Amino acid sequence: MEKARLAHTDDEFHCAAELFADFQHEYEEPVPDVDTMAAHLARLVDGGDTSVLLAGDPAVGLAIVRFRTATWADTTEAYLAELYVAPESRGQGLGRLFLTDVLDHCRARGATYADLNTSEDDEAARHLYESLGFDCHEGRGEGPLAVYYEKDL
Repeated sequence: MEKARLAHTDDEFHCAAELFADFQHEYEEPVPDVDTMAAHLARLVDGGDTSVLLAGDPAVGLAIVRFRTATWADTTEAYLAELYVAPESRGQGLGRLFLTDVLDHCRARGATYADLNTSEDDEAARHLYESLGFDCHEGRGEGPLAVYYEKDL
């Protein structure tokens, strides 16, 4: 697989939006209008705090990374908001290569920390993340299980 690439053209944002819609559909979440989502992704990238990366040609993988300044230090953190590999491309090591490229991109943007969330029942994703050093315990493996909360406002 070639290195992950940053989306920067209208066609690439449209491709990313299609993959995002597929992801949402697969997990029975609301599916956005693809054209609206493509424009939204382009705006996020133009804002400077988001990267949209694609894997494969044609693209079969999508990552959306949001960057922020850490609360407690003048360092950059990366939040992996979305990571998706199309079902027909899973089980071939593509996810591992893609996530490795995504993390390299985060480091290149100055990030010293990355976080993400996934569901407890997505064992394949959890295995991938843990195999690349992500931990779901406070204190990097020494503390209690970290718990993620959410609330619509």
